Amino acid sequence: MSQHVHDIVAVGVGPFNLGLAALADDADTDLDVAFLEQKSEFNWHEEMLIENTTLEVPFLADLVTMADPTSQYSYLNYLRENDRLYEFYFYEEFFIPRREYNDYCRWTVDQLDTIDFDRRVTNVRDDGDVFAVEAVDPTTEETYEYFAENIVVGIGTRPQVPETFRGYSDQDVFHSSSYLDHRDRCLDANSITVVGSGQSAAEIFRDLLERQPDADYSLDWITRSRGFFQLIDAKLGHMVYTPDYTEYFYDLDQETKDEVLEGQDLLYKGIDKLTSARIYDALYEQSIGDSEPDVGLLAMTEVSDIDATDDGTYHLRCEQWQEESAFVHETDVVVLATGYERPEPMFLAPLESQIHRDDRDRLEVSEDYRLETSDLPGDIFVQNAELHTHGINAPDLGLGCYRNAVILNTLIGEEVYPAGRASTFQDFKAESFVENRDARFLEESSVRSD
Repeated sequence: MSQHVHDIVAVGVGPFNLGLAALADDADTDLDVAFLEQKSEFNWHEEMLIENTTLEVPFLADLVTMADPTSQYSYLNYLRENDRLYEFYFYEEFFIPRREYNDYCRWTVDQLDTIDFDRRVTNVRDDGDVFAVEAVDPTTEETYEYFAENIVVGIGTRPQVPETFRGYSDQDVFHSSSYLDHRDRCLDANSITVVGSGQSAAEIFRDLLERQPDADYSLDWITRSRGFFQLIDAKLGHMVYTPDYTEYFYDLDQETKDEVLEGQDLLYKGIDKLTSARIYDALYEQSIGDSEPDVGLLAMTEVSDIDATDDGTYHLRCEQWQEESAFVHETDVVVLATGYERPEPMFLAPLESQIHRDDRDRLEVSEDYRLETSDLPGDIFVQNAELHTHGINAPDLGLGCYRNAVILNTLIGEEVYPAGRASTFQDFKAESFVENRDARFLEESSVRSD
């Protein structure tokens, strides 16, 4: 009996691979795909689905629209199928509730028959002419084997908890990714400290700040960043979130790429305008009259150590790195908004010797999102593992459709979805500007060096 071989086996089902599943289902081809997810159901950052939080990209950055606006899996069709189209019309917002985005993704999952949940992939090996993918049900320990001509890896990130903060009660010291599960503990505390910066920290601080008048706790926010800065949020600046910029960035040499990335934090790591405004407005409201908000905010400060005391509180050793001063801060609860890390997928270990890496041990990724490899039976594509090669658009939901279009077009061997240059007002390459504006290049010897 011959084994069934899929064209694609995709590992992990977050928004990116879910978008790939939807576009693959819509494509007018006979592509045979299987998507494997270790969880028992889809939920996108479920512990951060805080009330009144919104997606940080416009609703057009759904799973499919930027590749195919006519897709049955678009957000607008989700609204129509759920009789919410007019409600959304009068909502008059471009940025949708995060909880609804999650509901939209779950609605999409329900319509697809290519996703297998409860499948934790443990091994991917070269089986001669194909890849063999081994998986296990995390609950029953039942094992499964899939065969594929190509692999797509979209396993996402995991919470990053510094060693300093490990080993304490997870009811008192916990990562922001489990916030909603611990919110009741926060509301019962006498003091709470949020450690870290960025959107997650801001959303949790905002939620606790708005609940503070009814709960009567002290609230502090400490970050090693230079300030509580807002995302660079302007229409002209947004034009970097395009396939054109991705192409421009990819063609740079790696040393230049690394330098550029170091200066782009606030393009994707800051606080969105609405959240920043709501925090300030809440502080202002609580300061009216003789009131003084029981709140502390301190930037440029690293929390370098933590100690549990006999009375159940925690002492945080804080170091203001610009002043070179240190102090101890006491708190009942510590919320760690310390970001996420991208783990190396251990299931690719059997293929490690055939996977190429750069001089900093990072994966080498081709322009069409394939790992550079040697002597494998097919291709391995990656989702959001190419920040160092493709730039800040790697984690952006709005560019997920473009990446998926490129992957599908590459696998199918024709342009099923448009994945060419985007039409924007900005040129990124001098060559494009020169061509479009009837300019001319100078001879190299005529270019002044600074």
